[in-house]
Amino acid sequence: MKKQRAKLIKRILLFAIVLGILLVHFFVPRLISEIRNPVVSLIKRNRNVNHQIVSYNNPKLKQKDFFFSSFDNLKLSAQISYSSADSVKGTIILLHGIRSDKYQFKNAIQFLSENGYNSVGLDSRAHGKSEGDFCTFGVREKRDIKTLIDYLSEKENLHHFGIWGQSLGGAIGLQAMGYDKRIKFGIIESTFSDFKSIVNDYFDLHAGFSYYPFSNYLVNRTGEIAGFDPNDAKPIKYCKSITQPILLVHGNLDKRINIKYGRENFSVIPSKNKQFIEIDSANHANVWKVGGQKYFDNVLKFMYQQQNKNPSN
Repeated sequence: MKKQRAKLIKRILLFAIVLGILLVHFFVPRLISEIRNPVVSLIKRNRNVNHQIVSYNNPKLKQKDFFFSSFDNLKLSAQISYSSADSVKGTIILLHGIRSDKYQFKNAIQFLSENGYNSVGLDSRAHGKSEGDFCTFGVREKRDIKTLIDYLSEKENLHHFGIWGQSLGGAIGLQAMGYDKRIKFGIIESTFSDFKSIVNDYFDLHAGFSYYPFSNYLVNRTGEIAGFDPNDAKPIKYCKSITQPILLVHGNLDKRINIKYGRENFSVIPSKNKQFIEIDSANHANVWKVGGQKYFDNVLKFMYQQQNKNPSN
């Protein structure tokens, strides 16, 4: 009887080990980059933070929704909100965080319009109303920004582009600025310097432990599944090519993405016109709220200064 029980326990343990290995190899990496993964959606729904796509239209503004094709033929969704001022100072591309959408910036759209800027909210691939299954953390998204600028220049006759990105959107923004010099300036909030490092940090935050060989294995697997090179999802690498004016912003109580990563990015940017704003007592999600009107005044001052500047200065 004891031998049969021991045999059964061994079989159960062996089954659990094999199942665990299969989950780690095939399923867990999908949770990192597969944006519409049903398990992630279920978890968020149970926590009452499930994100629903709700269109945002401001009746005070002239706006237009449109779709354009990415470099690899995905249908991407965006919305233009036009300046309500007499003269247009530029066009700001707005880049949201992970598992959000273009309406994340709804509170900034009117602010930009009233101060003379068009804004273009983009649903990053696999987010919002855009097609795609996987986020590639800037590897493909930076090329989507280039395609978007091509479209806006040719179809909408828009020029003098800036970029404003938060979290994942900030990482994409940094990579796009290093990749496409038509972006004249950038406002980058609360972002990371290296994809592999931030995945390891997230394990520590949510699971209570971190082990680089394990998190790197998962990152490499998600790259294989999603079809991108995780070593290229490295904003700090592209920061070394940013000569445009740039404003980096980070809360000093950010537990999701430590402020040290913002400082690392800032330290390698060669631009002669770069600023770093530390928002005291702000976490990852409340930079605008804590920074208040003073913060938006600083952002506006920075944008006005860049209106007629050469991006190589």
